[in-house]
Amino acid sequence: MLACAPGLAAVLVLALCALGIERTVADRAVQTAVAARQGVEPHTAPRPHIVPRGVWADGGGEANTVARTPPPPRYDDRVVAVFVHHTDSPNDYDCADAPRIIRYLAAGQTGARDWDDIGYNFLVDRCGTIYEGRAGGVGRPVTGAHTQGFNHRTTGVAALGTFTAGVPVPKAMTDAIAALAAWKLGLTGIDPRTTVRLTSSNSLSRYATGTTADLPALAGHDDGYMTTCPGAALSALLPEIRETAARLQGRP
Repeated sequence: MLACAPGLAAVLVLALCALGIERTVADRAVQTAVAARQGVEPHTAPRPHIVPRGVWADGGGEANTVARTPPPPRYDDRVVAVFVHHTDSPNDYDCADAPRIIRYLAAGQTGARDWDDIGYNFLVDRCGTIYEGRAGGVGRPVTGAHTQGFNHRTTGVAALGTFTAGVPVPKAMTDAIAALAAWKLGLTGIDPRTTVRLTSSNSLSRYATGTTADLPALAGHDDGYMTTCPGAALSALLPEIRETAARLQGRP
């Protein structure tokens, strides 16, 4: 049996590679079909690696029951914008500790704030690892709870840390945000450098309920809500992140 182990390992690797290729092909087929229906030229990007929710949600004891068994998700028809946040938490963490930090954030949002689930659709640590946040499926247009007034037709991605003026933002983190935005916006043919029209659902945002606003397709939290999030240092890098995301979509 031991002599067979290398052969079995090779078969397993080939099988996993095949599954990965099939998933990539399927993702791109969906992107192309959606773009065709909307009459736009398909500019797609590969789906980056996303750590499943279970990696962080399965720990934390009884206090983390909501994370392990979230309520049924809500969906929009599509995603046309990505809002970038920071979590306003310490920056000097070990990346291996990111799941515990995410559990802590989820516990605060579902506990003290009484939300039904973590608000962010995705979270990115300083090593560039992307985590699934809010439940419902990473490839689907899950309605989040990240940008009051503009949770519909958007995805929220949170950078783990605090990125106020003068704080270094890891390149691995910004590259991961760009890759995620390129893929997610590519599902509906959206150029990360463009603006999109969104309608406010809450007057506590920067816009009264029912107001249609032109906002960046890759926006900072402060574009839609009166806040300093995602911090001056990360906000300053958004133009560069947009350009990187557009290049990943194959745009000139």
